Amino acid sequence: MYNPDVLSRRGFVAATAGLALRPAFAQPSDLTSLTLKQASDLLRTKRASPEELTEACLKRIEKYDPAFHAFITITAEQARATAREREVRTGRWRGPLHGIPIALKDNIDTAGIRTTGASELFKDRVPAEDAEVARRLKDAGAVLLGKLNLVEFAYGGNPTVTYFGTVHNPWALDRTPGGSSSGPGAAIAADLCFGTLGTDTAGSVRNPAANCSIVGLKPTYGRVSMRGVIPLSWTLDHVGPLSRTVEDTAILLNVVAGYDEQDPTTVDVPVPDYTRALKMPTAKLRLGRPAAFFEGADPEVGKAVEAAIEVLRKLTAGVTDVELPSIGNPAQVWGPEALAYHAKWFAESPEKYQPATRRQLQQSTEEKAADYAEAVRQVELARREIRKAFRSVDLLITPSTLTPPALIAETPPPGGRGPGPGRNNHVPFDVFGLPAISIPCGFTAAGLPIGLQIVGAPFAETTVLALAHAYEQATEWHLRRPPLV
Repeated sequence: MYNPDVLSRRGFVAATAGLALRPAFAQPSDLTSLTLKQASDLLRTKRASPEELTEACLKRIEKYDPAFHAFITITAEQARATAREREVRTGRWRGPLHGIPIALKDNIDTAGIRTTGASELFKDRVPAEDAEVARRLKDAGAVLLGKLNLVEFAYGGNPTVTYFGTVHNPWALDRTPGGSSSGPGAAIAADLCFGTLGTDTAGSVRNPAANCSIVGLKPTYGRVSMRGVIPLSWTLDHVGPLSRTVEDTAILLNVVAGYDEQDPTTVDVPVPDYTRALKMPTAKLRLGRPAAFFEGADPEVGKAVEAAIEVLRKLTAGVTDVELPSIGNPAQVWGPEALAYHAKWFAESPEKYQPATRRQLQQSTEEKAADYAEAVRQVELARREIRKAFRSVDLLITPSTLTPPALIAETPPPGGRGPGPGRNNHVPFDVFGLPAISIPCGFTAAGLPIGLQIVGAPFAETTVLALAHAYEQATEWHLRRPPLV
């Protein structure tokens, strides 16, 4: 069984192999400080149990989450019961997620556990079936700790737009953790769980990852099933993992990726072992730098990302400037599609929506069918056109966000069609449907996180993960922990 004193004296032995830390960073002191992979290794070698991991997470949630509001629902007793069933000593090992405590964004259906979308409208909604991704995680042996807060119905990035209380950033309580996956971002940064899933329609996985100094991956459109996830935009929605490291992200993606014959958005493309991708050589990779995605960047963000690019130059075949095609106006896609899903409830109970959500849905009632049809057509054209960019490069490199985490009181309203001043560096890659990851690459002088975005060709998650892992191993940004926890 886990003994923190023994593990500390042994330097965490294999559990923390490769985590030689400089004095500036905190040494892991308990189970919740471990990465998903390290925790999994402890379980498999029977140096800790699923029950111990689960209890450690629940105690940490009890201690810290009142300040962060990352959770909407905590399934403590169910998690404890599942952990007892997941005991590894029986020999029925299901893989790296066996016995690992996770949590899910609360727009992902969980059978018998309420799924609210962070809205008063759905505050008592209890699905009868799991979303496909929840089912896969359950089958892989994961232990569900509960459901995580978000911007209402994933519509925007302002963490105050939720029926269940504003989510705060563990790096600074007055700063946004990003959105719409605000709860997942805060939960991983604060070590409340070992992994989670978020959704990404306009950056909602990568934005919290950048703001919370964690890893967030948006896979290729169609790589992961959306069935059983409350939709924002059928044309642009993605599900992706958030975790502490690139390796943990690969482990999660291994489980949730794959064709779902009941989800028409998924594509029947073979799923590789993403953890093996971490060993891929990167020396021959050609990187593209789209200049428009750097315009208007905060000076500290720009400096940190340029320093990251210098590291990447040494790991790859070099960096060249590239231009990317136009993406049109994706708001004319997600607006009408959101309204289509909510039309009945919005007509009957508009007062049950948060004011910001209500305004956006109301605006969509004024959209013309012709404009929507043309906007969807532009998305399809953009997804074809973007493939040309990968004739001369293998990956694209940009700042994940152009600014550090904003003050919650000053969080900008939804919007931002693409790169440039005041724009969103994430939206274009939802439109293009490309795999994109945000990883930590620095901090401002005030200690606020900065993220680097790496983007690949369609279904090239292995290449994205390979370079992200190489950069992660060449730097130490991912080892730094929030001062508040």
